[in-house]
Amino acid sequence: MSATPFDQRDGWIWYDGQLVPWKDAQLHVLSHGLHYGSSVFEGERAYGGEIFKSTEHSERLKKSAQILDFEIPYSVAEIDAAKRLVLEKSGMKDAYLRPVAWRGSEMMGVAAQANKIHLAIAAWEWPSYFDPAEKMKGIRIDMAEYRRPDPATAPSAAKAAGLYMICTISKHKAERKGYADALMLDWQGRVAECTGANVFFIRDGIVHTPIADCFLDGITRRTVIDLAKRRGFEVAERRIMPDELPSFNECFITGTAAEVTPVSEIGPHKYQPGNMTKVLMDDYSAEVQPKSKAA
Repeated sequence: MSATPFDQRDGWIWYDGQLVPWKDAQLHVLSHGLHYGSSVFEGERAYGGEIFKSTEHSERLKKSAQILDFEIPYSVAEIDAAKRLVLEKSGMKDAYLRPVAWRGSEMMGVAAQANKIHLAIAAWEWPSYFDPAEKMKGIRIDMAEYRRPDPATAPSAAKAAGLYMICTISKHKAERKGYADALMLDWQGRVAECTGANVFFIRDGIVHTPIADCFLDGITRRTVIDLAKRRGFEVAERRIMPDELPSFNECFITGTAAEVTPVSEIGPHKYQPGNMTKVLMDDYSAEVQPKSKAA
């Protein structure tokens, strides 16, 4: 990925209904979304010029905003069209897309019901989240200090910017120790997810993954569960306790950025990326390709 800072890049960003030059897509420092976390976003990928599950992402963006008590002033179809326009204008076939919506700067305080709701969409080149040469060896994951909050205390069903604060802290700590990511437990001490990806385990030919009721039920997560079932793999969505970690044979994480990435270590626990993980990686790679090319 380019080392050029994101505010200094060239290109076009869709901003409140129109394409504007990349460097002109700015907001005021006193925007509510910056100070109070009233912001939601999506991470999406385009493969071969087509945005994978674009409408599902747009629907979730709208739903996330509603959970945070604001309404994005564009329909799902309009958001889909805007993303296609950004991708076309960028000239890229394979790209990462970032729609983001936030409360503006009309009022500055906890309450800001009259603030304008903004929406912006950008696209850029973002290869595999992890080094492709190292990916099949499996990434190393640390245990996070922070836990995912009780859904009674935070809007866990929303892809809300504020929920990623503890993820950034946890990932930074892990990276400083030489790990690629961190595994977070939920508020009751059960296995939850990584800082920006869902987690899966394999034991005795069964795929295990935590129930997504206090963290985001990822679109990639649901896709991989469907792919596993198509393969005839049994999938157990259940509570997983940390003391089970050494009993699993394989582990992988999923997400738009991570796609399907094998894991070789979680703290002291070792895993060997194996055939089932490889099969699901390959199935996912085939699934995201435009159907005319994948056929």
